[in-house]
Amino acid sequence: MPKTVTRSNRLGPAERSLAITAMKERELDILVVGGGIVGTGSALDAVTRGLSVGMVEARDWASGTSSRSSKLIHGGIRYLEQLDFRLVREALIERGLLLQRIAPHLVKPVRFLYPLTVPIVERAYIGAGMTLYDGFSWSGGRPPGVPHHRHLTRKQVLRAIPSLKNDAFVGGLTYWDAQVDDARYVANVARTASFYGAHVASRVRVEGFLKVGQRVVGVAAHDLETGERFEIHARQVVNATGVWTDDTQSMVGERGQFKVRASKGVHLVVPRDRFQSKLGLLLRTEKSVLFVIPWGRHWLIGTTDTDWNLDKAHPAATAADIDYILEHVNRVLAVPLTRDDVEGVYAGLRPLLAGESDETSKLSREHIVAHSVPGLVVVAGGKFTTYRIMAKDAIDEAVAALDDKVSPSITDDIALLGAEGYRAAWNRRNKIARKYGIHRVRIEHLLNRYGVLTDELLDLIRSRPELVDPLPGADDYIAAEVVYAATHESALHLEDVLARRTRISIEAWDRGVSAAPVAAKLMGDVLGWDAERVERETNNYLKRVAAEIDSQTEPDDASAERARLEAPDIIASALKGA
Repeated sequence: MPKTVTRSNRLGPAERSLAITAMKERELDILVVGGGIVGTGSALDAVTRGLSVGMVEARDWASGTSSRSSKLIHGGIRYLEQLDFRLVREALIERGLLLQRIAPHLVKPVRFLYPLTVPIVERAYIGAGMTLYDGFSWSGGRPPGVPHHRHLTRKQVLRAIPSLKNDAFVGGLTYWDAQVDDARYVANVARTASFYGAHVASRVRVEGFLKVGQRVVGVAAHDLETGERFEIHARQVVNATGVWTDDTQSMVGERGQFKVRASKGVHLVVPRDRFQSKLGLLLRTEKSVLFVIPWGRHWLIGTTDTDWNLDKAHPAATAADIDYILEHVNRVLAVPLTRDDVEGVYAGLRPLLAGESDETSKLSREHIVAHSVPGLVVVAGGKFTTYRIMAKDAIDEAVAALDDKVSPSITDDIALLGAEGYRAAWNRRNKIARKYGIHRVRIEHLLNRYGVLTDELLDLIRSRPELVDPLPGADDYIAAEVVYAATHESALHLEDVLARRTRISIEAWDRGVSAAPVAAKLMGDVLGWDAERVERETNNYLKRVAAEIDSQTEPDDASAERARLEAPDIIASALKGA
């Protein structure tokens, strides 16, 4: 009798071990290298076509660019001015799909003000652009999921945002986009791909490509948790490594047909009470735009846009980056923000397709897919919002090289785990709160992070009531979320939980220092860590926080990088003990 495989939505240590075993034992149709949004999206696209799929990531899901974005799902207003209508239209159609079908529990509408400084002419010009923006959002054959733009007078602007300077604007337009917890979204995509049968494993580094003649037939892999080295064979390999694309390509001895350039973007996290506003803001700068984005009990303010040629794993924000953002947002605020108001800071790298321009703000956000060598598909560029299209195009390219007849992509109709039934669960949130004796606000928090999988956390709390307690210094998050991250969401290290499964590292005043020992103990209890491992995980995280804070006082990138790299990187526990 053949062994029956039961689908599971768990993605814990046991599932990781099974995935690695499966990738070692048989040739895959598709192997995806890279666990950011494009890599996880590619794995989901391929497995839902009926292909055998593996995916490996050298660090944690979304540990690079995909956890450090502006956290927006948007068409990109500024791309209209660059006449990149195809990109805007594509992104707006995807925005509606994510809001309404694929991930309504994770992707939420958000309203922005575009302020006007010149009467009549600017209103007509920007208004025409907004009309086009709204029109594109309807062009996919389904409602956009958000309202249309509106014109506001100066009085209406000040009523909506009382903290603005009285003379800052002559009026404004409001429009809608959407936002997402980017790291949580990526982890959910990885987990959904696993649920449909993909073999996925984080902390597995590709150290070379296997070739027969000129054809790539797999990779040499290194399990950074156990130290084991092994081979994974696949009929097609997809390189979805973002800003590491050139580095990965060099392992094949190919520069590839295009070059990816890294642009550093820095964001500040400021408490919501530092200024009064019902809307987010889109502000023009001399180089690009600056967003002020509502983010729960905080504001996200960013971003910068500067070339980065240093360590890609740990881009560092400088004092100059922070001052630049504060200077620009303070131009419109009646009471200026100071460094003391900044609760968190994060820096990320955008993978831009290098062009002739020396300015990163003018490099392309389009994506490219190519068969750089036989057996190896490279996908690069693009933006978070259009990840599903990028993934589809990459798998289309890989499938074209297979002899089999393979189904076209169906991910436009594949809801992520937790999405099906979310709206019904949201409508029942008061009853759920009463049933479990938990405050309604806490239930809303869980529903907007886990969707209908909230039931699994509530069952965990019912069996261990102490897990409903909030984490020290991070009241928005409860102990059950740490345990669940380790058992169901493939969190292998403390940093995975505090920086990505939750956003404690940027949302807490102490950046997670108080929560770290408690969270490490909770993880250790379910992952089998001894006291020495719990202490090591805690100390590694504390060193990371200290290094990031030090780097943010440095004047330039090189100095900031040196300070940031003082913290140890997460490497294999087995190697540490050697």
